[in-house]
Amino acid sequence: MTVTYSSYLKVDELLQCQQPLSDGPEHDELLFIVIHQSYELWFKQLLHELDFLVRLFNGGERNRALHTLKRVDAIYRTLIQQVDILETLTPLEFMSFRDRLSTASGFQSYQFRELEFLYGAKDAKKLSNYEPGSEHYRRLQKRLEAPTLWDAFLRFLAHEGHHIPKSELERDFSQVAAPSTAVQKVLIDVYRNDPLVSDICEALVDIDTSLQQWRYRHVKMVERTIGHKMGTGGSSGVGYLQSTLFRPVFPDLWAIRSEF
Repeated sequence: MTVTYSSYLKVDELLQCQQPLSDGPEHDELLFIVIHQSYELWFKQLLHELDFLVRLFNGGERNRALHTLKRVDAIYRTLIQQVDILETLTPLEFMSFRDRLSTASGFQSYQFRELEFLYGAKDAKKLSNYEPGSEHYRRLQKRLEAPTLWDAFLRFLAHEGHHIPKSELERDFSQVAAPSTAVQKVLIDVYRNDPLVSDICEALVDIDTSLQQWRYRHVKMVERTIGHKMGTGGSSGVGYLQSTLFRPVFPDLWAIRSEF
């Protein structure tokens, strides 16, 4: 059969995935669904790019790693812009269909949890939101036990001839990595003597910054829509989201700023 635009992209199947539950349905529910489905597609692409980035770091491919980091940051900037569209949804418009969400909550996004684990925010308790033995549970369990993006970067630095302590390279990957003064000394040396790798460091900082900006925009969007009400699915809403703000993904790269 001839491949067409529609058949290649599965357009007909894709456009059947938006199924509002409100009576009518309410006009604004479609926007809410489309935006969040778009987020999930971008999460899928982010996982695809970041897993590729880990392989590039493992293979010592400096230039392609830098290129991939720039793509990841561009995706995050797109996610930030999508908040602009969500913010056109007024509190009354959202309340017109909010009850239909029932126990559904963004906290249940397993792809977002995978991204958190890949960035290093390991927390075994978050697996309790998923059915043991399910595909989602297995994916998160695998991410929990796997090295993070930062671990891959440290192995890359070691491969490049920088002295990364063995304790950092062989740590328990299921735990959150603590900032390391030894690693920070290596990073300062990188910035002073290895321009390309320092560009990679700055690209990691760009991603960290964009991720924090996206979290902040998301918090303010939720606050302007539902205030401090309980979130969907029984979550604590704005209170929890605010607690996630200003937590750097790569704290060692921020700690060294005052040392230059």
